[in-house]
Amino acid sequence: MTTPEPKSAPAIRWGILGAGGIAHKMADAIIHHTAGELVAVGSRTPGKAETFVAEVGAGTPYGSYEEVVNDPSVDAVYVATTHNDHHEPALLAIEAGKHVLVEKAFTQNVAQAERVIAAARAKGVYVQEAMWSRFLPHQAEIRAIIERGDIGQVISVQADHGQHLTHVERMVRPELAGGALLDLGVYPIAFAHDILGVPESITAVGQLRDTGVDGQVSMVFQYDGAQATLHTTMEAVTGVTAVIAGTEGRIEIDSMFYTPTTFTVKRNDGTSWTYDGRVPNGFQYEAAELARNVAAGRTESEILPLDQTLEIMRLMDEVRDQIGLVYPNEK
Repeated sequence: MTTPEPKSAPAIRWGILGAGGIAHKMADAIIHHTAGELVAVGSRTPGKAETFVAEVGAGTPYGSYEEVVNDPSVDAVYVATTHNDHHEPALLAIEAGKHVLVEKAFTQNVAQAERVIAAARAKGVYVQEAMWSRFLPHQAEIRAIIERGDIGQVISVQADHGQHLTHVERMVRPELAGGALLDLGVYPIAFAHDILGVPESITAVGQLRDTGVDGQVSMVFQYDGAQATLHTTMEAVTGVTAVIAGTEGRIEIDSMFYTPTTFTVKRNDGTSWTYDGRVPNGFQYEAAELARNVAAGRTESEILPLDQTLEIMRLMDEVRDQIGLVYPNEK
């Protein structure tokens, strides 16, 4: 399956809310790997937007998110704030009539996600979750392989994501919705959802750190005739691989499974082949998805519809309930 070249998508003029590491990666993707343009960057931290713009060499710096969303040169806004602060900037951009790409996890909880999506639908603007792996070439090829029946009926999905991030301040602060689940665990959960959809039941166990955030979580998703076994931790670096096993073969996805990577199909008849999906950066594919859909007059992605974003948020809420993970002042 051929994934469209991101630079072939229509040009979009972007504004970015937030000036952290993930915002830098999106800026690089926009500037170097799409036909779009970075025109504005906003940060609430004094001087941070100016530093960001100087580093990436593009955009007008603003000291507030309001200035970015009210800039008439901005077509679409990328929300790159901490997890606790996705929904309010997204609502701000929607109210200003901007199209919005919201970094994963879409919000802290499904109630916030519902408010953002309802606002976007009422305003008629495009909103998309920035679950970048869903739009990558190797993930599109995996879906095509499964749809062709090359590995038969899917029986098992296994996915793991562990990074040693306990030294990162935002990861250990509950008021910033830190912890493994929203930052790392969303990838295995979204991966399982992409392959198998919504499970019939979930069993989850987790370990909370002394600050109240989750250090690691293990999950089993039960489907009719299939299971997904998923794990995430911020206490240690794990293999970060994934396997999809079917009645006629399996797909072994190399580390880091959610990034542009390689995988091998191994069929029960002894045949096998490898797909190389490595590309620079990778964020350009989700940015191009927004650009193409906006140009076509759509208000959501067919690859990751908003109802699926809501489904994933409900799964994460259920996992949180089972492990006792609560963020302070959550609404």
